[in-house]
Amino acid sequence: MNKKKLLPIIFSFIFSFYFSLKVVMAHCPLCTVGAVAAAGGAAWLGVDKIVIGLFIGAFAVSMGWWMSNLIKKNHMLKTPVLVSSSFLLTVIPLLSVIEIPPYPLFISYFGDYGSLFNRTYLINLFLVGSIIGGLIVSLTPTISMKITALRNGITMPFQGVILTFSLLIILGVILQLAI
Repeated sequence: MNKKKLLPIIFSFIFSFYFSLKVVMAHCPLCTVGAVAAAGGAAWLGVDKIVIGLFIGAFAVSMGWWMSNLIKKNHMLKTPVLVSSSFLLTVIPLLSVIEIPPYPLFISYFGDYGSLFNRTYLINLFLVGSIIGGLIVSLTPTISMKITALRNGITMPFQGVILTFSLLIILGVILQLAI
């Protein structure tokens, strides 16, 4: 299918999904669908794999939080198990699908390149981006609560969603320009 024909279909799905929501809470369907749309848009625009990993990791963790909020039974390990399994079951299969050459990271403790204490490590940028995206989505509710406390309990509409996407987009731009 042509990319120009696919984009209006994606946006119409997102907007119809958005207007069908009755209650918006932290890690809601809007965050989840938005993270997927951002990852798809990033891949479509040809950005670096670490940025795509950032949005995929955010999607995976957001999906885990959302499922945890849907399950009514309260258990101490419910949220960590659902969030981590959602992350692992989303990111690990994608590592084999997305071909990513390892990125060399040279760490110099002291001395020249051939020194005994210097090492070059190969890292997977998609996996690193996914972990960072998951951490951002996990920390955003705490940041949002602190902002609300600074504003004496006043929140703006969609504060959590705006904060999450702002942090992801800003960090995505920084990572794209840095790597």
